[in-house]
Amino acid sequence: MDSVQADRDDPSQPLVTAPFGHASQEIVNLLLSGEAVANVFDGRMDLGGDMFVKGISTTVEVGFLTLLESLNFCKVGLHLKCPKWPIWVVGSESHYTVLFALDTKVQEENELEGKETKIRRAFDAQDQSGGGGFISVEGFHQVLRETNVNLPADKLQNLCSSGYIVWSEFWQVLLDLDKSLGGLKDPSGLMGKKVFDLYHFNGIAKSVMNGNQVSSGNDFPVQRPRLTKLRVSVPPRWTPEEFMSSGPGSSDPASKDSVGEVSKPEPSQHAPLVDCIRTRWSRATCTWEGDAPSIV
Repeated sequence: MDSVQADRDDPSQPLVTAPFGHASQEIVNLLLSGEAVANVFDGRMDLGGDMFVKGISTTVEVGFLTLLESLNFCKVGLHLKCPKWPIWVVGSESHYTVLFALDTKVQEENELEGKETKIRRAFDAQDQSGGGGFISVEGFHQVLRETNVNLPADKLQNLCSSGYIVWSEFWQVLLDLDKSLGGLKDPSGLMGKKVFDLYHFNGIAKSVMNGNQVSSGNDFPVQRPRLTKLRVSVPPRWTPEEFMSSGPGSSDPASKDSVGEVSKPEPSQHAPLVDCIRTRWSRATCTWEGDAPSIV
């Protein structure tokens, strides 16, 4: 218990919250990482004056995603988003469920994703805003050195003109910056589309309206835990226009093929779980059969 208390930012707060007995984030992190830290970002954040708050210090075997990130209440770091095994605890406002894949290859990154991960990890390491997505000019120059991004002078001046750099603005510049300069612009469009299956399990009994039901002489739906198979499709690449039009609850933009023509968007379905999945795979579209997956 002494070790648990030493991990926490504020040991005076309860580990189990009233009135419903919900686990605090410290308990969730303790079970997933072995450390009872209060935050879900990577590493620790220096607040100045010898004060700091702690996040996840190392890669974990089972990860964590949360609906709160899609609502911009927090930022889950890559340690929790990219665990050793493709298994994630999914947090909602009131309940924890599990998302998993049977194929470990869903964790593998293509060239675009690998580049994005490297740049985002370097950016987040300089982000002292609690996951707000902006860093100082000094921190930005450190990011450019670490990631070998060579910005033209005019773009560098525009990004630094306000005294801080916002991730969304930096990302737009990277999308339009040629690969030879460390950017993500690839005229070939051969980054590769990803299609894979995920499974979601909610252990709380739910009404099953569209699944197979055993006739019981009445019209009440069957109540049982629910396992849903989702087909996930991630378009091959971003464009600046797609980035600006994307976001939870927005319509999915069409992807462009190798000759630049706009193709018809794939049909997709939406549920709050999809917003959680998009915090891990941006722009992912999901489909399933039967009842929508529930995270409550």
